[in-house]
Amino acid sequence: MKLSKTEEDVMSHLWKLEKAFMKDLLEAYPDPKPATTTIATLLKRMTDKGFVGYELFGKSRQYIPLVKKSDYFAKHVNGLIKNFFNDSASQFASFFTKETDLSKEELEELRKIIDRQIEKK
Repeated sequence: MKLSKTEEDVMSHLWKLEKAFMKDLLEAYPDPKPATTTIATLLKRMTDKGFVGYELFGKSRQYIPLVKKSDYFAKHVNGLIKNFFNDSASQFASFFTKETDLSKEELEELRKIIDRQIEKK
């Protein structure tokens, strides 16, 4: 299941905070801050989708992410590779390295990451 852009924004703050009350989430947003009702609606939808859980403290809810950031994005990157790059990670890597404005240092760091992964295989 996928999150909308606004839901991803809420999750991004929640991943950073690790757990948060409504006021904590609102404080994490830059001005102009979204309405409390907007965040509450998004949290309800995300709870229904299984992305967010909460613990009750009196009448207040402390929200926690139920999905790890790395798991969420890994699934979507894999979907992107499957749908747009013929299920070929090498086609994706080729596109990524050619079409993004990576510096020589960033490309060298990518090479190191790939070399470490090759050593683990």
